[in-house]
Amino acid sequence: MNAVRDIRQLPKAHLHLHFTGSMRSSTLLELADKYGVHLPDALTGGEPPQLRATDERGWFRFQRLYDIARSCLREPEDIQRLVREAAEEDVGDGSGWLEIQVDPTSYAPRLGGLIPALEIILDAVETASRDTGLGMRVLVAANRMKHPLDARTLARLAVRYAERGVVGFGLSNDERRGMARDFDRAFAIAREGGLLAAPHGGELSGPASVRDCLDDLDAARIGHGVRAAEDPRLLRRLAERGVTCEVCPASNVALGVYERHEDVPLRTLFEAGVPLALGADDPLLFGSRLAAQYEIARRHHAFTDAELAELARQSVRGSAAPDGVKAKLLAGIADWLAGPPGGLSGALPGTRSTA
Repeated sequence: MNAVRDIRQLPKAHLHLHFTGSMRSSTLLELADKYGVHLPDALTGGEPPQLRATDERGWFRFQRLYDIARSCLREPEDIQRLVREAAEEDVGDGSGWLEIQVDPTSYAPRLGGLIPALEIILDAVETASRDTGLGMRVLVAANRMKHPLDARTLARLAVRYAERGVVGFGLSNDERRGMARDFDRAFAIAREGGLLAAPHGGELSGPASVRDCLDDLDAARIGHGVRAAEDPRLLRRLAERGVTCEVCPASNVALGVYERHEDVPLRTLFEAGVPLALGADDPLLFGSRLAAQYEIARRHHAFTDAELAELARQSVRGSAAPDGVKAKLLAGIADWLAGPPGGLSGALPGTRSTA
């Protein structure tokens, strides 16, 4: 194998990581034991569960596993541990900036209410950022399975805490449910409050869901967005507007959106000029973290080191990081590319061939 630069040493920003889904498997096992939660075999086997969410039954199974894992987060110290470990994992993968995505309503019943839950999360993020040196902020996400009025409440709360570390507003869960336009007022509230709009679209649903995010929610970023590759006109629109797609290759394959890593249209998006930010999505369920996504681009899509560096630049430019942080990360990317290759190309967790 040819010598290549170490992907973990490449500075990058991580823009698509869900809160519970960021948990270490070992941490889930310990918390489940602590609270007497029975975990299904899919969460205890040491290997990522076999998932396929392209139909209703498959999505329900995925969501059920996620909900069981979330039920193990019950005390502020659990939240603090999860956030600290997520930051540590990102630092190890070369991330200099992380925007972790959370719907605080999911944690409110056990943490004393919606506002206390968000404050506990933000305090944990501030502490982890200080302790690890990782730039870290929060993207509050509404659940499209719930009523749009709930999303408006969350948007107002997110704006209220913009000075405490909330930088964006999202819309998650099964994008085949709930029309984007139903949430337009919530996103207007968020944008008017200075937050970045980053709804999910274009993974389980096709290009139309990406267009809806652009037309109805004025999205600055799209969570996933890979199905835009099926519409050349939409690709041009994304490129012209500079809308970053938060592409998560490992989860696309794990959920059955594409059969093989080679089928994920990374090349199509990249060569069309669509800004990309590779993300790990839910490492707990998909078995791979941030650096592994770059290894997938290298191993399965023949991205050169120069192209990987450009992916990292696009992730930084698409982030909500302050200008000074962006400048530092971009300089680090240039240094990485200017340096000599070192080490051998080797598979990271979650990058094994599916051919």
